[in-house]
Amino acid sequence: MSVKAEIIAVGTELLLGQISNTNAQWLSEQLAKRGVYVYHHSVVGDNLDRVKETFEQAGKRADIVIVTGGLGPTDDDLTREAFQALSGYGLIEDKETMKKIESYFEKANRVMTPNNRKQARVFENSTVFQNSAGMAPGIVVEYQDTVWIFMPGVPREMKAISTEQAFPYLEEHFQLRSIIRSKMLRFIGIGESQLEHDLYDLIQNQTNPTIAPLASEGEVGLRLTAQSESEQEAEELIVSTESLIREKVGAYMYGTDDQTLEQSVKELLNQQGKTLAAAESLTGGMFASTLVSVEGASSVFKGGVVSYASSVKSGLLQVSEQTIVEHGTVSDQTAKEMARNVRELTGAEIGISFTGIAGPDAVEGKPVGTVVIGIDQNKEDSVTKTYQFTGDRSSIRRRTVKKGYELLFHLLTN
Repeated sequence: MSVKAEIIAVGTELLLGQISNTNAQWLSEQLAKRGVYVYHHSVVGDNLDRVKETFEQAGKRADIVIVTGGLGPTDDDLTREAFQALSGYGLIEDKETMKKIESYFEKANRVMTPNNRKQARVFENSTVFQNSAGMAPGIVVEYQDTVWIFMPGVPREMKAISTEQAFPYLEEHFQLRSIIRSKMLRFIGIGESQLEHDLYDLIQNQTNPTIAPLASEGEVGLRLTAQSESEQEAEELIVSTESLIREKVGAYMYGTDDQTLEQSVKELLNQQGKTLAAAESLTGGMFASTLVSVEGASSVFKGGVVSYASSVKSGLLQVSEQTIVEHGTVSDQTAKEMARNVRELTGAEIGISFTGIAGPDAVEGKPVGTVVIGIDQNKEDSVTKTYQFTGDRSSIRRRTVKKGYELLFHLLTN
């Protein structure tokens, strides 16, 4: 049986961007581990009609609806009222919850205002999940063949109720025996369209696991999702499909799940016993910063020079003044000398350089977004690449750094 779920977050503060909807992400991850497919996420503000309408839509398409938020004591906490308007279910005061609320105020030596009684209201014939981390309880009730679970929006409270009571309830109620496992495969140097083209047969014939391409800035990923009745079988399904993918496009794959490109480059440098140094102009130390953020980077990174001004390029980095005059600071020749000289100055096996124009204005007759990256291993083995990036200043600099890691990755894997 395929069990479909929907997650609804209630709260205008979410729509205003004042807080992030981390509850939905966590709940989706936990439900997937139990074999429940989450088909929709919804966020609705504190408006009775809109909350009711959102509930009505969810109830028509899901076996499980989990609602977070809107269970507090104030007038804008409308989750109970909206579901009551939809279902017609009556509300009663849960005695155990009320005792807990009264005890809290008594111990705190505070006067309990009448609106706090609202937090103890639950639906008739519902199951109450006591809140070990806060006031308002969780509530589970069935309506028109859908299981509804209502929980506080505070993440700490929601997680406590889910882990201690809601998930065990769902596992028993739906006899959940299958699990869903996902794995991300990460690629660099190949576009989303090319990746999909190269894997067309696999993607077209996908059943279990499913294969979903996902693009992000400067790279692309594939999410493999398998459903099975055991961890081992799900893992075997993913491993088998991953193997087929590696056969076709493995040369572009740099890692899996949360692994970053800089981590992969650092590991390759370690494996090959090589060290790296960087000379940065437009990136202003961004490359070095991302690399040293990787644990153990000191074993492969010698250091770097931020040579933003021409005088630093010619002085500290010893780029020939003739090169700068004849070819400009944004040129193959300057990038080549920057990479070679930083390598020699630091004693690294590889030197990488970045020079270019992030904006806002053109430089040396070259448009904004012109970037040159140089890589040098020795005087007979150096390469420069010129790119034309679009976007704002920050985007150009980020893409330049990512492209530098891409070049290093393919250098070290070929």
